[in-house]
Amino acid sequence: MDALVIGGGPAGLAAAEVLAGAGRRVLLAEAKPSVGRKLLMAGKSGLNLTKQEEGFGAAYGTDWLAPMLEAFGPAEVRAWAEGLGQESFVGSTGRVFPKAMKASPLLRAWLGRLNAVELRTRWRWRGWEGNAALFDTPGGAERIEAGVTVLALGGASWARLGSDGAWAEVLAGEGVELAPFRPANMGFEVAWSAHMASHFGSPVKGVRLSAGAAESRGEFVVSARGLEGGGIYEVSAAMREGAPLVLDLLPEMSVEDAAARLAKGGKESVGNRLRKRLGLSPVARALVMEFGRPLPEGAALAALIKALPVAHGGPRPLDEAISVAGGVTRAAVDDGLMLKARPGVFVAGEMLDWEAPTGGYLLTGCFATGRWAGQHALRYLNQDVG
Repeated sequence: MDALVIGGGPAGLAAAEVLAGAGRRVLLAEAKPSVGRKLLMAGKSGLNLTKQEEGFGAAYGTDWLAPMLEAFGPAEVRAWAEGLGQESFVGSTGRVFPKAMKASPLLRAWLGRLNAVELRTRWRWRGWEGNAALFDTPGGAERIEAGVTVLALGGASWARLGSDGAWAEVLAGEGVELAPFRPANMGFEVAWSAHMASHFGSPVKGVRLSAGAAESRGEFVVSARGLEGGGIYEVSAAMREGAPLVLDLLPEMSVEDAAARLAKGGKESVGNRLRKRLGLSPVARALVMEFGRPLPEGAALAALIKALPVAHGGPRPLDEAISVAGGVTRAAVDDGLMLKARPGVFVAGEMLDWEAPTGGYLLTGCFATGRWAGQHALRYLNQDVG
């Protein structure tokens, strides 16, 4: 076997595509009964492939992925998808989606292109014995030796889809430097008062969220468990690190204007003034009551609405996070994503210690690092042949 790819998510499939496209014999091993399970889950909300914007790479908060994103960034992702027969379009916020608005047609076309790859499902990787990779399979233990190996086993969230982080113990035992896993793009716990129950499931729109230097104008949802949704995810890293969450419920209105409108309410109840004078939605008014009591009057109330502090109980559990921070550190791999502790073994996707918000960045990062690892694994093989 020329190449062994372990993990059948976007990063693993991307690495296998590069290696098989160069005529190499590739075996792809996946622990679950089928590949691309997290990709299909992402497709349920439209499959946000990438984002068309200036300074795309800045969203990753680190420059070590820069050459990979330059080699396979938004333009390349769109061209690749179109090469699979999946036309794409750019939404109003720059996000790029396939016109089919789901993942299954793209995944089927991709697997059709990879028909030369030998696929093994229900093969769970257990580590190495010498140069051989060890697997538990339905037919018993298997040992596979290959010229190169690409590990693309995902992060440590959504274990039911295959990303359980179990590989971390194996790599730590090999002397690979790892950063602790932390949830990313996750919701936050809130112990709601009883009056909030009628608002569970309600979207909060047209507000500004800030946490430290991070800001978002995305919407979020009030759920029975707390706060979740795109707006929260965009500031979740800062919140996780301890920055307080503050909501501006009237981002297009000044404090002075809000105070003047409230003053016109006379003897109306606070609730009526928030509704009639400021146009706050029922869920926005409920958030003011939840986090602003005891409510001040006049200009102080207007200032509160423009900077409402939100108390929360911290991130939801790691396994519920859309993605994770932590994993194989930059110091543990060379410029080609090969493990320094184990030559010939490359790492890609969410196993690596990088973090990005939702909005097309996650999939693009997996595609880019998977292809990069595949290309450098191929180069390693070719040098061995030479």
